[in-house]
Amino acid sequence: MYYIYTMTETDKTLSHIKLLLMDADGVLTDGSIAYTGEEMQTMTFNVKDGLGLRMIQKAGIIAGVVTGRKSDALSRRMRELGISLFFDGVSDKGRLLEQILGQTGCMAGETAFIADDLADMSIMKKVGVPIAVADAVPAIQSCAVIVTEKPGGKGAVREICDAILQAKGLWADALARWE
Repeated sequence: MYYIYTMTETDKTLSHIKLLLMDADGVLTDGSIAYTGEEMQTMTFNVKDGLGLRMIQKAGIIAGVVTGRKSDALSRRMRELGISLFFDGVSDKGRLLEQILGQTGCMAGETAFIADDLADMSIMKKVGVPIAVADAVPAIQSCAVIVTEKPGGKGAVREICDAILQAKGLWADALARWE
């Protein structure tokens, strides 16, 4: 059974999104990092977030990650999800946005960014739709136009992916693939 969907203010905000960018630690993950040895680290990703990212890409929406840390585990996850718009080791995310917009042909107003912590502030102030995960720090939540119900690494990205598809009228097509 499908739920009945009606247009909300969030839909109006997300209906023009062509580019969804996000941080990694605290957004695609719960922010935990486990070290297993000198050079090894593990990260845990939510499979539902991954499916959401594949669904929006299939619908023609560009997905990308801009993160401050470098991680082999994250690089592997991006390859698995087919996300080539991946920037790691970024110290000034806001400065990088112009390059990303030039590369994708999108405008800042057509771009959303999902964030959780202070390192994301510079890019959040430049995109059309700044989004905070439920467990983001208060400063990030206060500059967001949308705050997810779910925390980072626990379905927040999927929540936004589904909302974008619904807002753009692409939800039925996304569901049809699974019927």
